Amino acid sequence: MNLDARIKDFLAGQTYAVAGASSNREKYGNKVLRCYQQHAREVFAVHPRETDIEGAPTVTELAKLPKAIHGLSIVTPPPVTEKLVEEAAKLGITRLWMQPGAESPKAVARAEELGLSVIANGPCLLVSLGYRER
Repeated sequence: MNLDARIKDFLAGQTYAVAGASSNREKYGNKVLRCYQQHAREVFAVHPRETDIEGAPTVTELAKLPKAIHGLSIVTPPPVTEKLVEEAAKLGITRLWMQPGAESPKAVARAEELGLSVIANGPCLLVSLGYRER
């Protein structure tokens, strides 16, 4: 599947999670979460210490998501991203979008090796889905 097809497939769902979500409105982890909210998508925040991010249900790890998600946006440092790829695969999460700065060659290669659909080294979700700063 080419990049445009992977993006279209990723955006075709209604339920997402953002790993690296942040309560700081200046950080991309917060903006990506709000982008999903702006487009009336159900979204879960994943952060090891935060408890409330923009009113979205917040969990400390992927394994604690209360339901299946269509796609996972990753806004974490590359070493964390590499761990998230493994966790996502174990949980049956097959669509990953590594936001700019979160990707690493190792994470991308491992995601592809595991048969996951991965978007990396490309556009940001904020541009592809459309984000308005409020």
